[in-house]
Amino acid sequence: MGKGKLVKWQELASFDRVFEPPLQSAVDGMDFEWKGAWGERVFGNDHPIVLELGCGKGEYTIAQARKDVSRNFIGVDIKGQRVWRGAKTANEEELLNVAFLRTRIEFLDRYFGPDEVSEIWLTFSDPQPKDEKGTKRITSSVFIEKRYRNFLKPGSLIHVKSDSPLLYSLTKEGYEEAGYEIIYSSDDVYGELIHRVPDELRQLLEVKTFYEQMWLDEGRKIHYLQIRI
Repeated sequence: MGKGKLVKWQELASFDRVFEPPLQSAVDGMDFEWKGAWGERVFGNDHPIVLELGCGKGEYTIAQARKDVSRNFIGVDIKGQRVWRGAKTANEEELLNVAFLRTRIEFLDRYFGPDEVSEIWLTFSDPQPKDEKGTKRITSSVFIEKRYRNFLKPGSLIHVKSDSPLLYSLTKEGYEEAGYEIIYSSDDVYGELIHRVPDELRQLLEVKTFYEQMWLDEGRKIHYLQIRI
């Protein structure tokens, strides 16, 4: 392990509102001790909770937290070196409505209780091209029905932003088959969608992750779906 990575992991462990519970506990079917009590135990309020799944450096988590103090935001990713960047920014800016959770997405219902989450962002998820049934693709209707519904409030929004035409098409097809209300769908966010959405959503869609900007520089298009379940 490189010295820089070790230093980041040590610093990550020192940050407030960064949670790294043993993964084996979730594998063994044990619930996180604060499941159902994030608002009270972590944030000290009952504000709506928004998750960014596969958050990477937490660009969307941080951007939304800066704009809206009336909601709480939790970035979820398994890779500590990525989470470190977002957690460090939240710590430096004293963003009290931000937390980060290190775990695997398939175990999320071990960490959040019924009706505890109001919204999900899935930003640049792995398209899993060989996953024909959607059991590994975290944007799929399979994940929504088997995982996310266990902790989402009725009427919650799910946002999917991706550079992958494959993920976009498979995800949209799955949502249509599942009968979800598709509010927005576009295979070119910055080409046409950005001009017809409300200002609040436009500002969020204009947030660009580090890798997204690289992909845009390469001429790729960015895709977006918003559904209500």
